[in-house]
Amino acid sequence: MNVSPRPNSIMQAAVFHGNDRITIERVAMPDVGPGEVLVRVSRTALCGSDFKLWHKGAEFTAGHEIFGVVEQPGHRLHGRRCAVYIPLHCGHCAACKRGDTQMCLEVSSLIGWNRPGGYAEYVPVPENCLLPVPDDIEDSLAPLLLDTIGTSGHAVRFVGRVVPASEAGHVLVMGAGPVGLGVVLALRALGYDDIYVADPNASRLKIAQSFGAKAHPVGDTSKRFALIMECSGAHAARNLGIELVLPRGALVLVGENAAPWTIEEGKVFRRKDFYMIRTFYFPIQDFEPNVELLRKYKEEYRVLVDGEFGLSALPENFARFAKGELIKPVLALD
Repeated sequence: MNVSPRPNSIMQAAVFHGNDRITIERVAMPDVGPGEVLVRVSRTALCGSDFKLWHKGAEFTAGHEIFGVVEQPGHRLHGRRCAVYIPLHCGHCAACKRGDTQMCLEVSSLIGWNRPGGYAEYVPVPENCLLPVPDDIEDSLAPLLLDTIGTSGHAVRFVGRVVPASEAGHVLVMGAGPVGLGVVLALRALGYDDIYVADPNASRLKIAQSFGAKAHPVGDTSKRFALIMECSGAHAARNLGIELVLPRGALVLVGENAAPWTIEEGKVFRRKDFYMIRTFYFPIQDFEPNVELLRKYKEEYRVLVDGEFGLSALPENFARFAKGELIKPVLALD
């Protein structure tokens, strides 16, 4: 479906200028290309990976944890509430046919990164990136189905092939941000029941404990773990994970860090067989299990959404989020 932009139509969107500066501006409605539909944004959750755009500036409208309503008369999903799957994918390459849509071999583009995202009133979305959200999922929780639940759930499901719950014993989650807390709940749902969490933020650690985890001092080396989920992205945490993971255990790199990482091949690294696994986002087929995760722990996930505000308040709230004052604030546009 090829729909030209609405003539003389203007919307509001956030512009990331760099140097930690965001302005809200009137911009032209986005083009809607072949195979795409227009989505009226209802909620977009803020994400720490957008800090790099806050610091350096963004060519396209940022925001990638998007939930909204399809506004495409005549389309089968017109009027439907949908979450937006951010990786564009062809559907026919070897990775897509295997179900690994987040790792498409033919298309390398992410909504909110290489094309317009959700810190705006409208966003164009490829049809195969629309994920209809059931009516029992409230608007403010719907964006959590993406990064907070999707990324964490996929990481736990993936490593379960290597270190199943029945063999895991102690599990350590490093970092109690939204994804780390999501990992705690995904671990619980999938049968891992001896979960420790390390984070220097006392309030986030308290939330992890309310989710059923035990506190583990940051930097403590007195305990070893068969499974470590590294969710902070900090290189120091990754290196500590290499030290703490048991032989034949797994260190899963869930958190992101664009800076070069140097691994010192000391005795611990050289004299141990272990798995070091990187996971990214989630395959589209995981969406239904992610919805079930949200249903199972709806009250826990509600704790994470600790702020809702309109577009005009995004600059100040993004700064608060960057300072760690908010866990998973949500931009609300209705």
